[in-house]
Amino acid sequence: MKTAEPLRIGTLARQTGCSVPTIRYYEEIGLIPPARRSPSGQRVYDAAAAGALGFIRRCRDFGFTLEQVGELAALRRSPDRECSEVRDIARQHLAGVRARMVELMALERMLGRFIGSCDATCAPAHACAPDCTLFNDLAS
Repeated sequence: MKTAEPLRIGTLARQTGCSVPTIRYYEEIGLIPPARRSPSGQRVYDAAAAGALGFIRRCRDFGFTLEQVGELAALRRSPDRECSEVRDIARQHLAGVRARMVELMALERMLGRFIGSCDATCAPAHACAPDCTLFNDLAS
């Protein structure tokens, strides 16, 4: 069986959709293991690093914090730990997402009222921008 060719950081970045500085940062904070170095001093990675970066990127796409990603990554490597720990992290994150959704829905309603006030009051009268009711609404 042939082993996969080592990947330079630029190739790894293209394959995973992570930027080179992001990969270096993840290495620096311990989310991925330190890269080996080529004889010329360049970072070289293996397929496991690509897999870890894919996992990290997917977690970030779901909005997990870097701290949560670190916890999840550690659990992923720990066969002696229970999946309930993973579930608890996801449950906590879901609660935060739901709380932000409530806040965003309230924000949506308020902005809709502000725009409605402008539509009803100053836009039909062609009021000057500084007189727009939106400014009063935002200031109060």
